[in-house]
Amino acid sequence: MKPNGFTLMELMVTVAIAAIVMTIGIPSFQDTIRENRLTANTNTFVSSLNLARSEAIKSGRRVVMCISAGSTCATSGGYDQGWIVFRDTNGDGQPNAGEIIRIFEKMPEGMTLTGASAVDKLIAFNSDGTFTGNDGNRIPPNTVLTVCKSGKARTITLNNPGRIQVERPASPTCP
Repeated sequence: MKPNGFTLMELMVTVAIAAIVMTIGIPSFQDTIRENRLTANTNTFVSSLNLARSEAIKSGRRVVMCISAGSTCATSGGYDQGWIVFRDTNGDGQPNAGEIIRIFEKMPEGMTLTGASAVDKLIAFNSDGTFTGNDGNRIPPNTVLTVCKSGKARTITLNNPGRIQVERPASPTCP
């Protein structure tokens, strides 16, 4: 009669192989998860830029996207704390009743989204789809915002007239 089951030696070899595979695979998988989160949050920001631009063109009015931790524009911090897209019908630079299009929540812990000084507080879109920055003037060509997490980054380049480009920098500079 042939015995059923595994020997202790076979079980130990199987556990050792599983441990080696997991030691190699889990850190690599965590890096993939980080990359996917970075990409997803970058895409959310870019889609909100596209939303604001299309609303400005559609409504024929200025639409603003500003940093926010609630329902008003903030004066400090970065876009990682959240942002609002709103029609600025009265030109005061703050969302009022009926102007808010969408409020975006803060990004995950440890993720930053910072912009060049021209757009570090708000990005506005004119009715022709062009960008303006904090001071109401057209933004400089190739204005960059950077999304960072754990030393990995994506850059979002804004270029008049309304072109948005996302890149994975070869050597990211993250805070």
